[in-house]
Amino acid sequence: MGSGQVTDWQGKHVTVAGLGVSGVPAAKVLHGLGARVTVVNDGDDARAREQAAALEALGVTVRLGDGATLPEGTELVVTAPGWQPDKPLFLAAERVGVPVWGDVELAWRLRGTVPGKPVAPWLCVTGTNGKTTTTQMLASILRAAGLRTAAVGNIGVSLLDAVLGEEPYDVLAVELSSYQLHWAPSLRAHSAAVLNLAPDHLDWHGSMEAYARDKGRVYEGNQVACVYNVADKATEDLVREADVEEGCRAIGFTLGTPGPSQLGVVDGILVDRAFVENRRESAQELAEVSDVNPPAPHNIANALAAAALARAFGVPPQAVRDGLRAFTPDAHRIAHVADVDGVAYVDDSKATNTHAAEASLAAYGSIVWIAGGLAKGATFDELVARSAGRLRGVVLIGADRALIREALARHAPEVPVVDLDRTDTGAMLQAVQEAARLAQPGDTVLLAPACASMDMFANYNKRGDAFAEAVRELGAGA
Repeated sequence: MGSGQVTDWQGKHVTVAGLGVSGVPAAKVLHGLGARVTVVNDGDDARAREQAAALEALGVTVRLGDGATLPEGTELVVTAPGWQPDKPLFLAAERVGVPVWGDVELAWRLRGTVPGKPVAPWLCVTGTNGKTTTTQMLASILRAAGLRTAAVGNIGVSLLDAVLGEEPYDVLAVELSSYQLHWAPSLRAHSAAVLNLAPDHLDWHGSMEAYARDKGRVYEGNQVACVYNVADKATEDLVREADVEEGCRAIGFTLGTPGPSQLGVVDGILVDRAFVENRRESAQELAEVSDVNPPAPHNIANALAAAALARAFGVPPQAVRDGLRAFTPDAHRIAHVADVDGVAYVDDSKATNTHAAEASLAAYGSIVWIAGGLAKGATFDELVARSAGRLRGVVLIGADRALIREALARHAPEVPVVDLDRTDTGAMLQAVQEAARLAQPGDTVLLAPACASMDMFANYNKRGDAFAEAVRELGAGA
């Protein structure tokens, strides 16, 4: 099973590692192609047994409660992206020379196997933060250009469905996580972007170097453009290290005035000095900053990255503007909830790490910050030091709030802090009430926790919903 297409799956013994959103579809697809499929799964709960029964009815073998042992005769392992590389199953596969693919790799290999269906190029987006928004913006721009597309990968339509379904696509906007890239050795995109790099998922990758290396895989073999962040040198370094096709260009995006082969901002206008006839002396207007929703600095950067990928694919300038205007961000991403007594309340519950929270805090001038949750091994000194000048006050919630409190004591000792010693879901209402007490007209109360939510809530969506509900209650009593 080398790097080329696999045309004959008949009788091949494939082990699928993990049930769930990627494992179950992969098992079904491989079984449908004629492979002998065994699914192994660590868990053996009611949900897993239900999924196993459905697969077994098709003729797939399922082993629950044993994800460590490589089944006899396995010729290929297809893994769910979250399984860590040091699991015994993968070490066993490596010892006997059995390749390991992720769901992205499987989808990549299966392109072109549906008779009569065109093979759509992939425009890929990765980075520590902003991936989903940028990918959705890109899809919106491509649609505005009249192209048949979908946002796929880590979001939206599953990649296997996009590749094997009947729907024909001209091009795919593909969001990829570092996990997915780790398990996708032969992926070769038309063009790709790494938006930013900050420490995240280091428990999975083992080191910042390994994390960056997996992100950088997205540039390997790019055909037209490697899009990088001028403000984040690490992304440019990854471009320099990548082995790309002859003629592929490095394209930067910046919130400042762009140089040649860059996209940037001039007097409130998003401009392109990369995909124009004479990039040394001319620039193409693409859109206004006000066309970006919301026009926070990090979101303008997302828009520029999306525009760069779309322009690499040949999309006209007007489609960039129309696509950005048509784009609506997902809930809980710097979403304005309400104004109460002259104070704006903004939900950025999706800011689950320090890098995302810093970008969110940079969007406002005077802030009462609601923060805290599960730190996932993060430290907060750099975030607090950079944001201290914007803070009117801070309300802390969640299991690891002491880490943020200590950073505030070191770097912003004059900022008033309310430390709520509770982790029940009702704490959010008290947090919003305390924030309202600290805020003055013209301020923004910002939920940008810089932490994961699972200590108090099922997920960041539930946390954001609780914040919005608390703001509505506050408004009703105003």
